[in-house]
Amino acid sequence: MIAGQRIAVVIPCHNVRRHILAVLSGLGEEVDDIYVVDDACPEHSGDVVEESCQDHRVRVLRHKANQGVGGAMVTGYRQACADGADIVVKMDGDDQMDPRVLPRLVAPIVDGRADYCKGNRFFEFDVARKMPLIRLIGNVFLSLMTKASTGYWNVVDPTNGYTAISSICLKGLDLERVHRRYFFETDLLALLGLHRAVVVDVDIPARYGNERSGLRVLRIIPEFTARHALNTARRLLSNYFVTNVSIASFYLCLGSMLLSGGALFGALRWYQGAREGVLTPAGTVMLATLPVLAGLHFLSLFLEHDLRSVPQTRQASGTHTCPNCGSAQPTR
Repeated sequence: MIAGQRIAVVIPCHNVRRHILAVLSGLGEEVDDIYVVDDACPEHSGDVVEESCQDHRVRVLRHKANQGVGGAMVTGYRQACADGADIVVKMDGDDQMDPRVLPRLVAPIVDGRADYCKGNRFFEFDVARKMPLIRLIGNVFLSLMTKASTGYWNVVDPTNGYTAISSICLKGLDLERVHRRYFFETDLLALLGLHRAVVVDVDIPARYGNERSGLRVLRIIPEFTARHALNTARRLLSNYFVTNVSIASFYLCLGSMLLSGGALFGALRWYQGAREGVLTPAGTVMLATLPVLAGLHFLSLFLEHDLRSVPQTRQASGTHTCPNCGSAQPTR
């Protein structure tokens, strides 16, 4: 327990038999409850824990069918909240996340400065050099899409899976809406963005061993791109047209219309000229170029507003805004 806060750790388990006991043994006294979620693990990680781990804080939760990391975390989140946890930490079972830095991860929530914390592996340049190349490339690409789809432009390492969340914030989220597999963490971040939760980075080193990731970057990029596009559309619609309308809404609409209209007009005129074998007149080129440039200008104004709109502060000390009803709730 840290500063009177009950800390729970949820560990989704699938093919982590070799590492899970080392992960559990590394958790310090600041952790009150540990939930090992055996996600129909073919290596029977849950059995290994029950047979070999004597830690009274550890409880094994089981899935009859594999639900993915998201499904395992939803099960763990719900059980932790039901048991009275104040802060719930996600830690993978492959021993890549250092349990010794857990107090640093949860500190912004304990201090009342954040609702959700994510580990940041890139606080030093050497960290990027040590990361496997395929992971580094995939992380850069997915990070850019995640920033746009969630609105958390300030988060340096949005795909990091070492996270902590306030139970008050967690209880206000509809966990049925989040993806149950690899897109879970990004979907959760997007949902937090819709509720204007405060998300912060915490500098935490990652550990890379000889384990192999089940995530195939080239295979998941098309699916992730489609899901990011959907989350981006949902965020823009909600934040700029449903729950609030501002000058940024005007920038977004006008910029999009000018850019698409100018590009379409230019493409049609170019195609017509190409078919007829004549050069497009300079005046026609200008008619297409001007709305494109104006559209880019308005969209840049919108982006500047969106960058400044990242949630930065929680409500006054001692209270927290409920994401569902907007009322002030006491922070335990």
